[in-house]
Amino acid sequence: MTSPHDFDAFYVGSRRRLLLQTWALTGDLPASRRAVRDAYVAAWHRWRKVGRTEDPEQVVRPHAWASAQRRSTTRPWHRERGLSEEVRSTLDALQKLSPTRRRVLVLSHLASLSLPEVARELALLPSTVERELQSATAQLSLQRGVPSTSVRSLFEPLDAVVGDVTWPRVTIVRRAGATRRRVHVLAGAALTTAALVASGVVVTDDGGLRSSLQTERLAGTPAAGEGPATRAAGLDPRRMLARDQAARLAPDLRWRVRDTTDNTAGDGLVLPCQAERYADPEGEEALVRRLRGQEQGAGAGGPRTDLTQVQELSADADAARTAYRRTLRWFAGCSEPRVQLLATEEVVDVGEQATLFVLRSWDDPVTTHTVAVARTGRVVSTLVRSERTEEPPAREPLTALLAVSVNAVCGTDGAGLCAGPPSTRPRDPLPVGTPGMLEVLDLPPAGDLAQPWVGTDPQPATVNLAATRCDETDFAADPVTDDRTRTFVVPEAELPAEFGLTETVGLLPRAVGATAFVAGVRERMAGCESDDLGTEVEPLLDEGDAAGERAVWRVTVEVSEDRTVEYLMGVVRNGRAVGQVGFVPADGVGIDPGTFNDLVARAQVRLAATPGL
Repeated sequence: MTSPHDFDAFYVGSRRRLLLQTWALTGDLPASRRAVRDAYVAAWHRWRKVGRTEDPEQVVRPHAWASAQRRSTTRPWHRERGLSEEVRSTLDALQKLSPTRRRVLVLSHLASLSLPEVARELALLPSTVERELQSATAQLSLQRGVPSTSVRSLFEPLDAVVGDVTWPRVTIVRRAGATRRRVHVLAGAALTTAALVASGVVVTDDGGLRSSLQTERLAGTPAAGEGPATRAAGLDPRRMLARDQAARLAPDLRWRVRDTTDNTAGDGLVLPCQAERYADPEGEEALVRRLRGQEQGAGAGGPRTDLTQVQELSADADAARTAYRRTLRWFAGCSEPRVQLLATEEVVDVGEQATLFVLRSWDDPVTTHTVAVARTGRVVSTLVRSERTEEPPAREPLTALLAVSVNAVCGTDGAGLCAGPPSTRPRDPLPVGTPGMLEVLDLPPAGDLAQPWVGTDPQPATVNLAATRCDETDFAADPVTDDRTRTFVVPEAELPAEFGLTETVGLLPRAVGATAFVAGVRERMAGCESDDLGTEVEPLLDEGDAAGERAVWRVTVEVSEDRTVEYLMGVVRNGRAVGQVGFVPADGVGIDPGTFNDLVARAQVRLAATPGL
């Protein structure tokens, strides 16, 4: 469905329906008509892509809605002349609904979407959509004095008005779209076109400025109606996230903006793991906005979600790249005690560069931090969502907000690429500390210990404390080179001297030799029970492919008739790099096998950064 004939049929068949939805949403018919027209112009501009989607109307609708809302803010709830009292009463009743309820109602009744489809388009939970639809239906039926089952019929008089609207010929729409495409190509921006269509993620700010993933904006190119002289220079608090955007992270909470500053007061450390006041100390501007969502009436210790947004504007793109890398290092190498790095991901289609981290602070109350960092041109944007939970929250709402924050500035001086619908893909943790080896940041808590892990400096592996008496693996013997070992302990806790976690790593000349090295460990572990009758060996994990492999065992040793000791040990390979991780617990202070398996997997990934690999 990518030919001009297909577009013509789509335009004629959907424009009336789309205009009705947009008018019901905004109450401004002239603004809605212009917005819908422009949405079809933009759709033809990108028809090769839009026409291949399963339902092009779901692509065009968010664009039209966002444009109409932006236009109608200059004339709030504009009243058309000549409307019947019935139509005007329905528009007035719709205006009394909250924006979310209005969108849910329109999508459900006029777009005929199912509840799951409405939830996806508005980035809400299905339970929230169901509740909002019930509330909107009840409120509208009460305002108009009709049964809730008759709410759909209230839109029929509006549809009759929309039916009398005149439309530009489809050839005019296609010509405008083609002209738009040529202008963008001549501007040199076609390579960075952002097909900014996301499921209902809209920026609405206190100053009336709006930008969205639905509104197509080329990198460095003013939006329609803007000229170079009107483009904003520098950072603007009005372009930062507002509370209705933050509410997408936790719709059931009541959100408020706590403050917006230039971060010149106090120590300037407003983010977890932040090492300096600014990522670019020589930067031109910085803004910080803090928002909080909390249950109404809940005390300070109740459920809540905090969102902190930081923007920095550097003097040039090179300085911004440096600031971006420095920001990443804050989180990739977080030095705060008892903070664990759970995941690192690349965010795709947001600015020039974007990365996501998931970290957990194990201090009471346990808090999970999801961090998203992006750079567009000279602007670095950082979002940190902090929730008092051990459950990793979904990434999608935060990456969508990151895209929104980038699009809010991408048309301003100093910004570069805009954002499209974001996605994430796993990436290796950034190398920090000792490349190729585990860091304190990788370690889970041991039992209920409140004290932090501390790691020794890496040393040559003349003694391999990571080995068990079953395998007695030697990293100091030829042909292993670049052997290193280090031990992690909790010195502030009163634990037996043998408690701790040790990692030993080394390089083999070739990958085939590294494979044989790991196979030797497997073989010795398999034969341990028959060679040592006082030892039990339980395989816990054995995975691998051409690039790498990992295996984990639980070893139980009978020390005496009254005492046994349990160990966890894993061996890993990444290319020609090999490593071994061993953990010796103490009574009541251990790491469960599943968590240890994850740690061994992290050790395998860390090996990829081994110098000389």
